[in-house]
Amino acid sequence: MVPKLHIVPKHKDNAFSIRHDIVPQFGSIWHYHPEIELHYLIKGEGIRFVGDSIGNFQQDDLILMGSNVPHTWKCNSPNSTDYHVEALVLHFHPECLGKEFLNVYETQGISKLFEQAKTGLVIKGNSKEKIKRLMWRMIQETGLNKVVYLLRIYVILLESKEYEILSNSVDYIKFNQLDGSRMEKVLSFTLQNFRNKILIDDVAQLTNLSVTSFCRYFKMTSNKSYFDFLTEVRLSHACRLLIKTDYTIAHIALDSGFENPSNFYRHFKNVKGITPKQYKSRFFSE
Repeated sequence: MVPKLHIVPKHKDNAFSIRHDIVPQFGSIWHYHPEIELHYLIKGEGIRFVGDSIGNFQQDDLILMGSNVPHTWKCNSPNSTDYHVEALVLHFHPECLGKEFLNVYETQGISKLFEQAKTGLVIKGNSKEKIKRLMWRMIQETGLNKVVYLLRIYVILLESKEYEILSNSVDYIKFNQLDGSRMEKVLSFTLQNFRNKILIDDVAQLTNLSVTSFCRYFKMTSNKSYFDFLTEVRLSHACRLLIKTDYTIAHIALDSGFENPSNFYRHFKNVKGITPKQYKSRFFSE
């Protein structure tokens, strides 16, 4: 998938920005920006795409995404006019406090943290709780106090081992000069139709490419085949149903677009390393 450059809104005199979003849904365009993003989800759930990772997001998630990491959020919005999602979103450029800030002895390690953030990190445990509190305080502050809270977040992230890596390390810059509109069509089409049988010919037609050219293009830009991508979308949906419902495995398999339960079991075990039943048991035992 090819991302679009997104200009993060920020006052020209501010070093970084934090905002409290309450909106019908998060922007769904596959995009990237040079600023690092720390995203705390207060309300909402759906499927997230971070780099080459596909997974579910839900309330109370805290995710750190590095510079130019392409990402998007596809919300599971009920048919209700008053439904909304909510998040605290902090954006800061790696050099927002000056180029020399990263080169002094006292800030050793921050550059390495920023580099690791390019894999996408889900922050967990006590580290998450501390950062959540700081983000709430930061949004109410101005001036130097706001910078102090940013530095405190740096310290927690730098010292924490409580995180999950989302994505493989990929050279995302190569995506930036390609046309993103056709792959945005592929993403939207897949999310609307993954429960049904999808033919590669129909997907290729969306991009005005031959099947062979489309398969090569998709693999080059997303680091995986289209059918691997489709399987991950289906499995993310299946994981949500395993956790949120009491549906049978057979029902979940069909609702997620798999031909039959045995096909679902095979793909689930291959990608997740455990069976659907073990996945559900582990989730509720944690």
